[in-house]
Amino acid sequence: MKSVVIKVHRSEYPQPIRLDAGQLLSVGQRYEGSENWEDWYLCTCAGQSPGWVPAQLIEILGVGQGRAREPYCAHELDVEPGQLIEALRPLNGWYWCKRLSDGELGWLPAEVLRLPGQVVDAF
Repeated sequence: MKSVVIKVHRSEYPQPIRLDAGQLLSVGQRYEGSENWEDWYLCTCAGQSPGWVPAQLIEILGVGQGRAREPYCAHELDVEPGQLIEALRPLNGWYWCKRLSDGELGWLPAEVLRLPGQVVDAF
């Protein structure tokens, strides 16, 4: 669904975790914060920096162990207000998006997007 960016977003993770389907993971802490970003887990795998992975994409194998259910990349888009985005997949307070100006794919938190039919506070 076509959306417009209403707030600046900058990624804090210059080397996002990238997973292949079936890749083994160490599953760490669950994200805890004031945002409505439930069910994200800090995961690690060989040769990569830790990254946040949505619970829906983790097959739990045992305590602290899991496997990627599908290919995944934690890349976040850097965006400015007014940019046009296509929100492709919602997960746990975030959207997997495509920036329409250049086709770049990445995650954005829902609060930086105005989705179709969404009312934006004037205050």
